[in-house]
Amino acid sequence: MIIFKIAYWVGIVVQVVLRAPFAMQVRSSKKTDRRVSRTETILLGLLTIGGAVIPLVYTFTPWLDFANYSLPPWLGYAGIAVLAASLYLFGRSHADLKSNWSSSLEIYEGHSLVTSGIYRYIRHPMYASQLVAAVAQVLLLQNWIAGLTGLVVFILFYTLRIGAEEKMMLETFGEQYRQYMQNTGRIIPKL
Repeated sequence: MIIFKIAYWVGIVVQVVLRAPFAMQVRSSKKTDRRVSRTETILLGLLTIGGAVIPLVYTFTPWLDFANYSLPPWLGYAGIAVLAASLYLFGRSHADLKSNWSSSLEIYEGHSLVTSGIYRYIRHPMYASQLVAAVAQVLLLQNWIAGLTGLVVFILFYTLRIGAEEKMMLETFGEQYRQYMQNTGRIIPKL
């Protein structure tokens, strides 16, 4: 249904709008540690392909129609609710991080460890929001290629990046981060 495609693209626009002020804010910040590998650059590119390029092809051409599947309408509407939850988590993550946000593995001058707000419960709520958004993509873009590529690429990205990110945080914040790790879950709150 067209409403599900529209909801998906509204979600993409909302993500861009939510992130834009933070991206502009950190652009001029001095970096004290930057660990952007070729692998990470490739993975970020794949995220763009899986979350935007392939969905664009699916939305505006018939080229991927051979891979369509059909879910009951209520699952598409559930996808809208899942997307809304991911956008809330995405926005909350940025608002709580403020100038400590970076799209890559970077530490800025004056960088602090954020353990309040949503970060009180989850160490990586932005990744959690992206995982939830990828599930919404499966429900909203009912196509084996356009629907699943975002989820597959995100899982690959997360699996390959999280270890490097937590290593950098441990090296930067030491025992403070180690204790924080004991009290929180990575993307699901610790019970």
